[in-house]
Amino acid sequence: MNRHEGALPVGFDEPVFAEPWQAEAFAMTVALHDKGLFSWSEWADALSAEVKKPGAASDGHDYYEHWLAALESLLSAKGVAGKSDVDALAAAWERAAHATPHGKPILLENDPGPTAGRIRTA
Repeated sequence: MNRHEGALPVGFDEPVFAEPWQAEAFAMTVALHDKGLFSWSEWADALSAEVKKPGAASDGHDYYEHWLAALESLLSAKGVAGKSDVDALAAAWERAAHATPHGKPILLENDPGPTAGRIRTA
């Protein structure tokens, strides 16, 4: 047995996601694929298009921003949610987060904004 056999690759013990929203975006993508909203080929094409856009970081630190943009693009292309829908929901979640006391779960119902109660999430 050599000294590398059974050893983890370099960086393997580091977190896969730097932020919780990255894991959530990943999970949403997998769930929407599993529901048949898009094929992996469609996903690969959408993600590739985003990563190849001018201004992408050469070190890849913005990878999940591209991931999220690709997901939003597919949601729009499939007629599930347009950019304005996604932006309105994101803003509602942001307002709800600011209105929620520290340590309490953030719920969309906590959104005190102008669209409170009018955004459908299911």
